[in-house]
Amino acid sequence: MKKAIIIGATGYGGLGLIEILLKHPAIEIKQLIARRDACAPISNVFPHLKGFCDITVERPENIDFSDVDIVFFSTPDRVGMTIINDFFDKKIPVVDFSGDFRFNNVEEYSTYARFKGMDEEHLSPHVLEYSVYGLPEIYKERIKNARIIGNPGCFAISMILGLLPAVEMGIIDSDTIICDGKTGVSGAGKNPGEANYYPARYENVNTYREGRHQHIIEVENIINSQRGRLPKDKTELKILFTPQIVPLNRGILTTIYADINEPCKTKRLQDVFRDYYSKSPFVMITDKSPNTTNVRGTNRCEIRPVVDERTGKLFITSIIDNLVKGQSGNAVQNANIILGLDERTGLDHSSFYP
Repeated sequence: MKKAIIIGATGYGGLGLIEILLKHPAIEIKQLIARRDACAPISNVFPHLKGFCDITVERPENIDFSDVDIVFFSTPDRVGMTIINDFFDKKIPVVDFSGDFRFNNVEEYSTYARFKGMDEEHLSPHVLEYSVYGLPEIYKERIKNARIIGNPGCFAISMILGLLPAVEMGIIDSDTIICDGKTGVSGAGKNPGEANYYPARYENVNTYREGRHQHIIEVENIINSQRGRLPKDKTELKILFTPQIVPLNRGILTTIYADINEPCKTKRLQDVFRDYYSKSPFVMITDKSPNTTNVRGTNRCEIRPVVDERTGKLFITSIIDNLVKGQSGNAVQNANIILGLDERTGLDHSSFYP
């Protein structure tokens, strides 16, 4: 069995990793690390784990670097960059959940940090060149030998997977692509703040960070790097993104709108998408209206690409579970690849319903 350490084990991301790894046939939990709720069994923090995982949560000062194969940083922004060197120097691969390692240069990180209102200085810039953007659907070969994985943002995964086939095949003829994303409250984490307390969320929907959400940076990076048929006189693609919080525990539904460069029928478009993702086990193309319950608790992304017959416009619906494909599930998929396992290991199961 491969051995894993989870740092930040008492948040939703850490919990997601624990739940997946408890059923994983090839990776076991070696150590749980957190500052909050340390020195107590993890089942005290999450009672539903009682009898399944009663490992004591330890403080970061007590990390055991021996006999470990993979480490997950389920930590907020700017934590990973302060602790990466100990793992990097010991050649222990890391999958980081924050934006600390999603970029290969300080300029892109600075823009990301500015959109979040954080300090723009990266504290470990020397390791950025070794980081790989953790999207297995396009970077599987790079991930195999990666030392640091920047696990993508949840909205970013939904947008990128929805856009990639159309972008790479040169179907889109818009300089600006409009994206609308709805997310459940768990996307704010275990300590979401007053804006996400029950009275503020119940029967309420709101937009936030309109046009300035931090995930825009990584989406534009990826789609422009993968873009096909790019005329020399054309500017790079831009994303106009409006995120919204809806009174839902978990799930993301993203709708995407763009012009297309030539008339196209929906069936042909869906065939293009199916062919593109034919070797991606967690991406499902559908001709029906997606529901977030279709993917709840799974590592799947379900996509419906359509050409509107009346307007001729392209619209794409993309859904994921923000806590699984948008976080812990995708992280384990990356870990599987790094450790030489089938990427589906421990992740290939259906949604729970109702």
